[in-house]
Amino acid sequence: MEIAVLSKFMFDEPSVWVTVATVMTLLSTVYLGFAEVIGSHLQYSKFTNSSAKQAAAGGIKLSSRTGMLMLYTPAFVAGVVSFFVFPGGGGVRFFLLKFVVTFHFFKRDFEVLFVHKYSGNMGLGSTILISIFYFYVATSLIVVHYMSLGLPEPPIDLTYVGVIMFTVGILGNFYHHNLLAKLRTDKEKEYKIPHGGLFNLVICPHYLFEILIFCGFAFISQTPLAFACALGDSCYLIARSHQTRNWYVNKFEDFPASIKCLIPYVF
Repeated sequence: MEIAVLSKFMFDEPSVWVTVATVMTLLSTVYLGFAEVIGSHLQYSKFTNSSAKQAAAGGIKLSSRTGMLMLYTPAFVAGVVSFFVFPGGGGVRFFLLKFVVTFHFFKRDFEVLFVHKYSGNMGLGSTILISIFYFYVATSLIVVHYMSLGLPEPPIDLTYVGVIMFTVGILGNFYHHNLLAKLRTDKEKEYKIPHGGLFNLVICPHYLFEILIFCGFAFISQTPLAFACALGDSCYLIARSHQTRNWYVNKFEDFPASIKCLIPYVF
């Protein structure tokens, strides 16, 4: 019964290896969310050297701007290359998937270069791990969808729902990243409590909109792997937003108790 219901929204898996990749993608991203909950954070932003153990471990550090470019550029390049490797065919859905994946990572590189203000470092290990993950997401979303071409289309077409979700996610994410950038001048290093937009209600609205972006990927593609990426990314960002709120509460005595983690008035 469950398979029958899911088949209305998803393509069938094109091979057993894709099924394995789908399961492993979901499990690995859910694990990263669990690691955040127990305090084993990926080493970027305010969580670089966030524990005594991680600080003592040391390791190679990169400037945040360099590290962030390393995070997103391979995935952006993968998206661009996909237009040459798969130049035609596949219909509107496949073209839209290639476009939104490529545009998302182009936007992230653009923000790193021209929007964000950075004050710290990133651990090389976390940088490599996240970069590999994003490259894998960009590549696998496109390749697995290509492998699914020719399979029966899901009876319920969510393509344009996905385009709307992606558009809202991109605009909301960019808007709140701009608000964060305006909190500090180029010379300021200290964190401040964000305000404006949905920052007046939650501490991580940019994460909320990133979840919408990944849900947009899933609804456009409608492959099980795309839904696994969206669910796994959501689990990680939910956990990260909870830890981010705890960080602000501990750092700022005047942090408003009414501000939630991710979802206004709920969580």
